[in-house]
Amino acid sequence: MLAGLCSIELHLEGVTSLKEKRRIIKSLIQRIHNRFNVSVAEVEYQDYWQRAKLGVACVSNESKHICHVLQQVVNFINRCPEVDLADYSIEIL
Repeated sequence: MLAGLCSIELHLEGVTSLKEKRRIIKSLIQRIHNRFNVSVAEVEYQDYWQRAKLGVACVSNESKHICHVLQQVVNFINRCPEVDLADYSIEIL
């Protein structure tokens, strides 16, 4: 069994409150979870309005499958108009 971790830093342009940020991030997390069947959580910058860091985890028996799924998650986020993808990293454990 292998696990893949993806750390994704986001910038939320035009967000003016934590309430607005949380609404956007919560919706994004739910869409990612439903579409890709991965675990997702906001792991840093909870008190910053325009920054967020998501942690995404995927478990499989093939590293190729994990990389493919996590890259699809990154591509999905990159196409979301609400957030700007600042940086990401993928790690296989």
